[in-house]
Amino acid sequence: MTKFINPFTDVGFKRIFGQEINKDLLIDFLNSLLEGERHISDIHFLDKEIQGESIEDRNCIYDIYCTDDNGEQFIVEMQNRRQAFFRERAVYYLSRAIARQGERGSNWQFDLKAVYGIFFLNFQLESIGQKLRTDVCLEDRDTHEPFSDKLRFIFLQLPLFDKEEHECDNNFERWIYVLKNMETLQRLPFKARNAVFQKLEEIVDIASLSKEDRMKYDESIKVYRDNLVTELYAVQKGLEQGLQQGIQQGLKQGIQQGIQQGLKQGIQQSQADIARRMKSKGYAAAEIADMTGLSPEAIAAL
Repeated sequence: MTKFINPFTDVGFKRIFGQEINKDLLIDFLNSLLEGERHISDIHFLDKEIQGESIEDRNCIYDIYCTDDNGEQFIVEMQNRRQAFFRERAVYYLSRAIARQGERGSNWQFDLKAVYGIFFLNFQLESIGQKLRTDVCLEDRDTHEPFSDKLRFIFLQLPLFDKEEHECDNNFERWIYVLKNMETLQRLPFKARNAVFQKLEEIVDIASLSKEDRMKYDESIKVYRDNLVTELYAVQKGLEQGLQQGIQQGLKQGIQQGIQQGLKQGIQQSQADIARRMKSKGYAAAEIADMTGLSPEAIAAL
């Protein structure tokens, strides 16, 4: 029987990382993600929906949107399904967060705060490499010198994490291990190393959910599983169509090759028959070769 919630559902993900009362969990994860770069002491959750500048503009709705004690912003998203232009959407989301920092009037000097986009991907994203973590920033193409630290994208391809519990070397890997395996675990590991995992275990225990929260979670898990089934069906249909097209193309090519081979064999057989008849009537080998195109060796073997 499942003991812990699925963190990849909308309700599960936001229960772990999107609650003010449990913001120490998100702080700990962000610090493990950015270890050696910076340390976050506190965060404040922001409105997850950014309104468009006009009625025609599209709104941005983030999973989690927060700012730290230095004013830098973090957009944290869980993505379970592939979608067209996902990387472009990530650029748009962070760009909107940058743009809304602008202030009216001529006194503002473009004093921007950095915006980080952290994207949990429950699939492999094409063209970003076969690795768990991909960091994207603004830098010189040739020298790789940083150009600006105001935009930072971090993509986490969870299917590419394959470490076992005892192989996790740092707090970031421990977080990824727990999130990826949570639904199958009967206890959360690493509690002795980091007290935050003890609190996490209490929060994600299904038995700790209120009746209302359990109803929301059950609906969320249904949506999650429906999406998986829909994607699996699309993949299977794609494979079936590809196989069918391959078979049809193969048959078509086989038929064409068969016709061509048959014609070739027919022509060769006809040439041999003519050569035999000419040979039986006493024609010289040179004349037979000239009329049929057969080699002297082939004619001699008839």
